[in-house]
This record gives sequence, structure tokens and C-alpha cells, in this order.
Amino acid sequence: MNMTHIEAIKFIQELEYNYENKNGCEVAVCPPATALRSVITVIEDDKLEIKTGAQNMHHESSGAFTGEISPGMLKALGVEYVIIGHSERRQYFNETNGDVNKKAVAAFNEGLKPIICIGESLEIRESGRAEEYVLGQLSSCLEELKGELVGMLTIAYEPIWAIGTGKTATAEDANEMCTSIRKKIEELYGQIISQKVRIQYGGSVKPSNIAELMNMPDIDGALVGGASLKVADFMAIVNY
Repeated sequence: MNMTHIEAIKFIQELEYNYENKNGCEVAVCPPATALRSVITVIEDDKLEIKTGAQNMHHESSGAFTGEISPGMLKALGVEYVIIGHSERRQYFNETNGDVNKKAVAAFNEGLKPIICIGESLEIRESGRAEEYVLGQLSSCLEELKGELVGMLTIAYEPIWAIGTGKTATAEDANEMCTSIRKKIEELYGQIISQKVRIQYGGSVKPSNIAELMNMPDIDGALVGGASLKVADFMAIVNY
């Protein structure tokens, strides 16, 4: 919950002025809903090679859900991605794996690409149940999805204990969990699908640790939090 639409426009304009994508990676920004159309307009007008995503959505297409935003509303704005099941949505708004599953199905039905977030708390990590817990989340979130759709997903592994705390999972820890996620997808949907899935790491990603994380074989990208609010930091991550 950062930036008014005016602040978001300024951010995108500054990003454009400093934009250089040495790695040729896909870059997307996910502003608050109130800033989405403003940001998309700047990106479209200036032909920036940046995609957009929403931070959340409701699973129903319309109805008596005051304050919610439907997949179709996002699609009409020109949004391509939508983050689903972020740890803060789970923690503060009690979203369940079942909710995430419904949203993922609804997103695909509207032609949006879901970024599904999964991850464990410090308590679960220290109990030795991290892998069991995260893979349980994964299976539940994918329950109603067919293989060809799963191959189009982005899965973001975000250990809750490493978000906004200054703590970061080591690159080896992060890769170990991402490898387990990929193996689970292979078990459920086959090797071809498991190789198509994009698995990101999100948890205090910053310029100082991005190269080490991206050097890991099963980490395909980053879901960037606080470091995405500063253009210089964000560009340093893109161009690690």
C-alpha cells in the first residue's frame, strides 16, 4: 500500500529515464489498484518494455462484493499479471489456500497470469516442517488447475520470516525450497510442466543479494518488495 497515482506516475517516469535492461529479463510493476490505469497509460504512451500486475483481486466476476475488484476489471485496464495469496493477504485478511485456488482459476478464465505466493513462518521453519508446509500450500493452491495452465504460472516462494525483517534466507536455502517446489510440480504434472513454471524468490531481495540468488539453478526471478520503491535499487536488481 504505497504511492498515490500521482506518485506512481512520477516513479514510472523516473524509471523510464533510468531504464536499462542489460539482462533482457521480463520486468513487471504491481502498483495499487488506484494507480494501475495511470501507470499503464504512461507505459503504453512511452512504449516502455515493462508489464503490469495487480496486487490482488476477487474470484467472482461481479456481484455484491463492495470494495472488491474483479478479474475482468483488471483485464479491461490492460493488466497482465496478478499477485495471489501474498503473505500479507494471508496474515492480515485471512486468505486461505482455497481462496488462492479460486482466484487462480478466475484469473486464468479472464486471461490474467497469476503469481501465486507460498511460504512459511519462522515458527514453522524452526520446527523443521518448512518443506512439508510449503508443498502442502502448493498442492492446495493448484488443486483445480489443469497442467497446461500450471505451466503458465509464476510461483513466488516468500519465506514470511524473511520479509521486512532484514533477515534473508541464504541463496542455498532459497534454492533448496524452490527445487522442492519444482519437484512437487513434476510429481503432480510431469517434467515438461515443471520446467515451464517460473519460480521466483521473494524475501528481502535487494541489490546486495540479487546476483547470488539469481545464480541458483532453480530460482527463475525475484518478487521484489521494499527495494522496488526506489528506482535506483530496483534497476540495480534488474541489472544485477
